[in-house]
Amino acid sequence: MSRVKLAEKIKKRREKIGLTQETLARKANISYNTIIKLETGGIKDPRISTPSKVAKALEVSVDDLINED
Repeated sequence: MSRVKLAEKIKKRREKIGLTQETLARKANISYNTIIKLETGGIKDPRISTPSKVAKALEVSVDDLINED
């Protein structure tokens, strides 16, 4: 999975359900800066717990975020 694809999927889903980056960070219990870095592709290899927390907060499966379409 490319960082760009993960970044795009997170941002697209976040915007679709009407969350701000700050709200997503709170829901996922991760830092606001981490959300920004995820959405811009700034994190090369996130720990598996990070996409897992984000997926849960976005109400999608981890597979939906990390697998190619």
